[in-house]
Amino acid sequence: MRAAVLRGTAGSLLLTAVLAVAPAGSARASSGWAERHGTAVAAERAAVEGIRFGRCSEDEEGPATLRCGTVRVPLDYAHPDGEQIELTVSRVRATGKDAAHRERSVPRQGALVYNPGGPGASGMYFPLIGMVPEWKRIASAYDLVGYAPRGVARSAPLSCQDPKRLLRGPTPSPTNPSPAYKEERVARAKAYARGCVERSGRAIRHFTSVNNARDLDVLRAALGERRLTFMGASYGTYFGALYAELFPSHVRRMVLDSAVNPDPAKVWYGNNLDQSAAFEGRWADFRAWTARHDTVYGLGHTAREVQRSYERAEARLAAEPAGGVVGPGQLQGAFLQAGYYDDYWPHRARALSAYLKGDPKQLIRQAGPHEDAVKEAENSKAVYTAIECNDAPWPRAWHTWDRDNTRLARVAPFETWSNVWTNLPCAYWPLPRQRPLDVRTFPGELAPTLVLAAERDAAAPYAGAVEMHRRLAGSSLVTESGAGSHGIGGGPNACVNAHLEAYLLEGRVPGARATCGPHAPPEPR
Repeated sequence: MRAAVLRGTAGSLLLTAVLAVAPAGSARASSGWAERHGTAVAAERAAVEGIRFGRCSEDEEGPATLRCGTVRVPLDYAHPDGEQIELTVSRVRATGKDAAHRERSVPRQGALVYNPGGPGASGMYFPLIGMVPEWKRIASAYDLVGYAPRGVARSAPLSCQDPKRLLRGPTPSPTNPSPAYKEERVARAKAYARGCVERSGRAIRHFTSVNNARDLDVLRAALGERRLTFMGASYGTYFGALYAELFPSHVRRMVLDSAVNPDPAKVWYGNNLDQSAAFEGRWADFRAWTARHDTVYGLGHTAREVQRSYERAEARLAAEPAGGVVGPGQLQGAFLQAGYYDDYWPHRARALSAYLKGDPKQLIRQAGPHEDAVKEAENSKAVYTAIECNDAPWPRAWHTWDRDNTRLARVAPFETWSNVWTNLPCAYWPLPRQRPLDVRTFPGELAPTLVLAAERDAAAPYAGAVEMHRRLAGSSLVTESGAGSHGIGGGPNACVNAHLEAYLLEGRVPGARATCGPHAPPEPR
């Protein structure tokens, strides 16, 4: 489910709160007494230890205001005194000044912890977002806190293969794979799944969304926060929802931006089928926009003509990869990114246009492999695979995947098979899988939460946000209609940002639902 701009007596109270009897039949009641107890023990310990912030490492360097530290969490919450791992954390202190009136002091509201999703993405640079105009009011009131979740970057990093293997040569078109290529990908998926355990050990079974939620509570305690203010995007909304389910009384405010569908029946195989279907619509949006600007790009007056231009490039790359590294698969990967964020549209259209006119340099730069990023990319892929495979049951028979996705590819060919290759290791995962928690909160149990969603988001289809809103009692859903960027809080839509600020700064929600018009489409360039 991939995507792609938070002591002493208190600890005793925390222990009592976490061990309180959960409603019969709830996910809390069945999530494991030992793990709940272990989370309370770890959080109590973290509240005493705190986080010693200092200079960031060379890998995380930034301005002097960015400070870094670590927090210890149990590898296995059923054994809180067993093996510990360290999560890296970053912070920029609240500026304490109103962004529009620098002389006006603003009361500090605590820490705002952020997770960008993935699974496998790091939020270590999130605190720097306070320098962006749309975030300055929020940065005036909150310490902005980012972190690398378990498995990511320096936080007990996972690996499943030699990173250099990501620098494979050009790959064929994923839209119509041959039987031979399918067999090759099945073999690669099996090898990758084995490699995850061989390179990272059986401890990899503890890298799950539920443990990410537990880690979040330990981080809350380490920051000295009685209740958590959290903003999660994409996958971050899922374990944010798990946190709300497991620790509702620990939530102060929670923003779930581009929410994924938390229905256990959708986690994760069903969500990936839905995502592939939604990307077809977003690919159509890009082609329609490009056609409207045919005088700039010359790729066609209609979406259909733009499609034919893309297919010409695809055929040419199959015959002779650009720079020896960009084949049809790399072309599709680059344009898949345009499905996430419409600010990619001008760059991708320009590169395609230039390539068809005989200049491949822009396309190579945008679609080709980047050697300096392969280690980070391999780590991200490993975390993604471990969490999604551990989290939930997946079909184990290849014929199920082949049948379901062959049907889907007839109407949604653009992303379907590349999505299969990303997730196929989960069919052959050699470790036990969990049953997803059934996220539901009761009226009055959870502080009002804010769910943000773009109506045409492909990476997290809109139906998932509606389901998230339905399951979190008292939540408010803000919809950006007619738009499809993935992650809309603090972006270019002033209406969305007004709701975000009202919530984070004043605790106000706009009723059960609110709608904003779309942000302006990108200008051609």
